[in-house]
Amino acid sequence: MEKQRLDKIIASTGKWSRREAKELIRQGRVLVDGVPARSAEERADPETAAVTVNGEVLEYRRYTWVMLNKPAGCLSATEDGRGQTVLDLLPADLRRQGLFPVGRLDKDTEGLLLLTNEGGLAHALLSPKRHVDKVYYTRVTGRLTEADCQAFAGGLTLADGLVCLPAGLEILSAGEESEAYVTLREGKFHQVKRMLACLGKPVAYLERIRMGPLALDRDLPRGAFRFLTENELEELRRFDNPTKNVKSSPKT
Repeated sequence: MEKQRLDKIIASTGKWSRREAKELIRQGRVLVDGVPARSAEERADPETAAVTVNGEVLEYRRYTWVMLNKPAGCLSATEDGRGQTVLDLLPADLRRQGLFPVGRLDKDTEGLLLLTNEGGLAHALLSPKRHVDKVYYTRVTGRLTEADCQAFAGGLTLADGLVCLPAGLEILSAGEESEAYVTLREGKFHQVKRMLACLGKPVAYLERIRMGPLALDRDLPRGAFRFLTENELEELRRFDNPTKNVKSSPKT
């Protein structure tokens, strides 16, 4: 990997700003391969050099990917004067790494939300050309029927003229309140809610449980996050290389 300035490497962890990194170096508290760093301008390969701060080895990540189990009432934005955002659920060191949501969930929608600072791959996952499946669990008011499933599969045209791509509707239970999985390959504004409302079945609850190959980690409490594993990142990166085939994972 190309060598980078030492203050930039330290700041990339999110634990310190570049100004703080320069002060740590000046105080002699930063070592590179066991040797005290001379200046903030000193360059090192962050993937091979052993950089320590106060005796602690830095864990360098070129990009950061986080899985968040989004709670209701939280905005999918980096900042918003109207209320709490998903970034507010993260510790300060992650907030300083320039993370942003990969797509959006409505304020009252819960479940899987990815956050990253890797713009290229995030764009690939959101690109309409890639048709990345997004799966939702929903409860609606009213009895879902096979006719509703066929309407989804045929591609709904909403009252405002929006033509939706064919989508999946799998009924889990039907009654006065029905449960279902909805699978979309696009992400228009309030799309799941608008499609079901078009069929006279307004959404009472909505949770995203899958995005592409990634399923929501059910051990992750609502409002909590974890870093993606190397295997999960490898699965995601296949979407940034259309020459590779990605097999669909089974639903949760």
